[in-house]
Amino acid sequence: MRELLADALEVFDRHSGWIIWNLFLAFIPLVLSFWLFRRRNISRTWFWWIIYVIFIAFLPNAPYLLTDIIHLIRATRAGYSIWIITLIFIPLHVFAILSGLEAYVVSLINQNHYLRKEGAKQYIFLSEILTHILCAIGVFMGRFRRFNSWDLVTQPDVVFIKTLDDLTTKKPLFVIFITFIAITISYTLMKQVTFGLMLQFRRLYLGLDELEPEEIIKR
Repeated sequence: MRELLADALEVFDRHSGWIIWNLFLAFIPLVLSFWLFRRRNISRTWFWWIIYVIFIAFLPNAPYLLTDIIHLIRATRAGYSIWIITLIFIPLHVFAILSGLEAYVVSLINQNHYLRKEGAKQYIFLSEILTHILCAIGVFMGRFRRFNSWDLVTQPDVVFIKTLDDLTTKKPLFVIFITFIAITISYTLMKQVTFGLMLQFRRLYLGLDELEPEEIIKR
């Protein structure tokens, strides 16, 4: 047992040390989305716009965890005990990836709620697509160019030039497109799961017999 625990700690240090930090970054936009979009009285002041820009800058960190599947693949090939891989490593990484994706989904649900509240329901689908595109670019720049969200402030010129260069080059553009498709599909599936869970929660704890997904957002 002592050897098993020692191996588990080694696995975490070598392959899973990113989990806590990446989850922290993924939950920043989630927290900001509640402040931006779920308060009763929202005034779009200059401070609101600053927080919104920060929200957009950090939002790619949530779907970014989807790309951390590479750590799972590397670990399974590293020759560790099957018990460590099955009971510790796989559940830990799946939890992190799903948590990041859920943070992304709830952040956009909150944004959609705000658009609906402001009478801009017709722009929800467009806003989702644009957000997926921006996040696909952000995920690519983070995974392959190793930029961080705060680099938009510390070195905006470098980020802008490199992003512009990648958007005009076939291979990076193709990877960004694939990332966009992956984010869109994952978001669509996870959004339905989230609505389903919210619907069941409402029915069980609030005694509601029938409630459409759109009504979940309003309440």
